[in-house]
Amino acid sequence: MRNLLVIVLPQKILEVSNLTVEVGGKIVVKNANIEIERGEISVLLGPNGSGKTTMLKAIMGLSDYKIVEGKILLDSVDITSLPPWERARMGLALSYQNPPPLPIKMGMLLERISKIYGKEVNITNAVNQTVITHLLERDAFSGFSGGEIKRSELTTMLLSKPKVALLDEPDSGVDVESVRKIAKLIDQLAEEGTGILLVTHVGLLARYLRRLGKGYVMMRGIVSPGGDARKILKIVLNEGYENLYRR
Repeated sequence: MRNLLVIVLPQKILEVSNLTVEVGGKIVVKNANIEIERGEISVLLGPNGSGKTTMLKAIMGLSDYKIVEGKILLDSVDITSLPPWERARMGLALSYQNPPPLPIKMGMLLERISKIYGKEVNITNAVNQTVITHLLERDAFSGFSGGEIKRSELTTMLLSKPKVALLDEPDSGVDVESVRKIAKLIDQLAEEGTGILLVTHVGLLARYLRRLGKGYVMMRGIVSPGGDARKILKIVLNEGYENLYRR
């Protein structure tokens, strides 16, 4: 019998270790540890001002967010000192809570993304799934509703197929029906192998996700150890963040 060589891909696609982040001379994130698995949705919960968005922007390498201490590994490669464009090239993507309008038609933006990343993705299928066909001839993100912005950003994710997607409050400013649609798209992204770190304040979106894995809670710049996201979400919704930290 022949010996078969079995290659097992590492499940941890993003590792954040002891990360401390400074913004404007102030420490905003303190010794944070987060692990993201391939094809799994991890959720980072926390009240406003707790440091969640800062965490995402530091992971992406944006210049105003200084990493004082710690390490970030993407697919086992240290990216801590790399610029944002290099991190993006390696498969890290960030969706913004409020993306700025762009002087380019949405359809043309999607075509450029498809060419840049060279992915075998049908743009027509992607925009049909995300229900943004009516936005293709409009300037990207200009005058879009909350739900349209979130679905448009997720379309760019479906086309680029990142290794890790950092999603900053995709349930912010959208109605319940839009939240359900967005949850379906995020699940699809995870099913295709993308590891997802989802930041949310209210946790509404998490209730509709099927591939939910670990959950983290962030308060005053400190991230709790990871646990079962659904259990953590239930405690937060029933008792609030402060009670969770007293446990």
